[in-house]
Amino acid sequence: MADAAAPTADNQPQTVTITLSSPIMRGETEIRQVTLRKPKAGELRNLKVEELFNTDVNTLFVVLPRITMPTLMESDIAGLDTEDLLEFAGAVKGFFMPPAMKAAMVKALGG
Repeated sequence: MADAAAPTADNQPQTVTITLSSPIMRGETEIRQVTLRKPKAGELRNLKVEELFNTDVNTLFVVLPRITMPTLMESDIAGLDTEDLLEFAGAVKGFFMPPAMKAAMVKALGG
């Protein structure tokens, strides 16, 4: 489940926190929540924004370690449940959506 936080003047959230349906285990440490930060231009280097917007899994494997807190490693991402990966993909996609598009989606979904 994703929670948006810290909106900017244009009402775009700068972070999204995701509660994982299946926690990530790192040794004895259990990670239940991951915060994604809106990427800056340099963090998108060597990536295609349209691939992020189209939920390209390989592109997510590159960008997620750059914008997650705690920082997710490739092995963490590879072990995610598919619903958690799709939550991450939706959050990343949301960073690039203009407010009007987000409002239209909320309206279409009955929210």
